[in-house]
Amino acid sequence: MASITIQRKVILRSIVTDQLKQELDQELQNAMDEIDQRIQQIDFRAQPYITGLQRSNIQQAMAVRKQVEAEKEKHQQLRSTLEQRRQQVQALNTGDEIVRGTLDSQVEIDEGDNLAEAIAGVEIVTKDDIVVEIRQRQVTDIAEEEVPKIITDLSGGIDLDASPQR
Repeated sequence: MASITIQRKVILRSIVTDQLKQELDQELQNAMDEIDQRIQQIDFRAQPYITGLQRSNIQQAMAVRKQVEAEKEKHQQLRSTLEQRRQQVQALNTGDEIVRGTLDSQVEIDEGDNLAEAIAGVEIVTKDDIVVEIRQRQVTDIAEEEVPKIITDLSGGIDLDASPQR
């Protein structure tokens, strides 16, 4: 009988505890502090450049200022999103389960196996970083993935390392 190994997603869930709430809050605060520093860096780097440019080409200086302000606005929007996530974390109730992300795993399937069940995958449930349960997901559970993720991608698609274009 032939078998193959395929990739599938594993849902990583955490049971909310006071420790988890503190960790998430600290992660979000650190990310917000980093954004604040980046906004200050943008101002620090851009101001002398724009000042020098104003002496030679006022229109180009205005265009650069506009780019800098747009970049700062992106960072401020990201910071606002992180602040909203921080409020969501504070509103979590002890004992709730939240989706923290996904991992990839491999599963071997053989002829005659139910592919939908194999792809449905598993969930790993942790409590304060200790695995407390591994659940086989049912095909009907897949719609549950719409549960909002509290912490996944802090950058929100914005390149935090990008410096303002000159």
